[in-house]
Amino acid sequence: MENAFGLIYTGDASMQLRELTFSRSVAAVPFGGRYRTIDFMLSDLVNTGIYNVGIIAQKNYHSLMDHLESGKEWDLHRKRDGLFILPPFVTHDNTGVYRGTVDAIRSCMGYIRRSSQKYVVLMGSHTIYNTTYNEMISEHIKSGADITIMYNRTPVYDRKEQFDDLRIKFDKDGRVTDLALNPAITDTEFCSCDAFVMEKTTLEYLVEDAYAHALYDFTNDVLVSNVDRLNIRGWEYTGFVARLNSVNDYYKYNMALLDKAVSKELFSHEHPIYTKIKDEFPASYVGEGYAKNSVVADGCVIEGSVENSVLFRGVHVAPGAVIRNSIIMQGAYIGPDSVLDCVILDKGVNVLEGRTLSGHGSYPVILRKGTVV
Repeated sequence: MENAFGLIYTGDASMQLRELTFSRSVAAVPFGGRYRTIDFMLSDLVNTGIYNVGIIAQKNYHSLMDHLESGKEWDLHRKRDGLFILPPFVTHDNTGVYRGTVDAIRSCMGYIRRSSQKYVVLMGSHTIYNTTYNEMISEHIKSGADITIMYNRTPVYDRKEQFDDLRIKFDKDGRVTDLALNPAITDTEFCSCDAFVMEKTTLEYLVEDAYAHALYDFTNDVLVSNVDRLNIRGWEYTGFVARLNSVNDYYKYNMALLDKAVSKELFSHEHPIYTKIKDEFPASYVGEGYAKNSVVADGCVIEGSVENSVLFRGVHVAPGAVIRNSIIMQGAYIGPDSVLDCVILDKGVNVLEGRTLSGHGSYPVILRKGTVV
């Protein structure tokens, strides 16, 4: 796949993720004990053999840049090509505030034109899966399509949230006949995975044409509006897909990792997921401390009890503390005799002695980064 490059848009502003994206972009949201969502997109591209990757940043991207650094962990620290972070900048034509994805892509057109590869894999940053794009790109070339959309099958009734929910219909020849973004009622189970393959020249033309007509949203103004004019086809992905469309979804998909079959599929040995390495000691269980059916990252100190939970690096659970059905992010401290149930704690949260926090599986309690309770 030396003839393709990746372009990831990290400006998604999902208000449904609430406190999780208060000080970071969706791409930098922690997931699965020791990863960020951007790790999955980058790993998918690198496992495909794509080593030229541009990341379009818009706001709250300091955390993302700190995580990515030079791209060394993904083998993107290279003399030729490699990782390019493309933050907003102010010029005569660009105010530094993007009005949509078309505006964002156009702002980094210099990088796109300099890229020597013929094809581009355009991706968002809130959909998590583990795959490679080799077959998708091959099918795109073989079919002669203008754009190929990666999709999976999602039950029609499983639509509690409407954030970037692009539904697809096909004709008998496999060509896309209809696209609907966030429909109130849908009768198709085919849902976009927010990944698109096309020729670089096609992307340049579509973006410039949309911008010239004061159209700024790639999904609505380029894809949905031109479904009859463009030859758009789909490529089905049949594996596990996690869409971080809301706090409820974030909680649900982290909890899904406690299922060994799901965890094995998402963290495949064949296609490893890479992340920033931190040299910390293994999780330590002190006294009567134990963990049951949980994901516990390195650097944790467990002196209390943990059940059905996901603990990120460096979490300290004090003696007598009980954690159930919860997600505890990096550096959090749970004081003695505190009880947490169905809770999401962001990084560095400090829960003092004897506190009780309880939510519900359908509405977990969430505390912002650095909160003291």
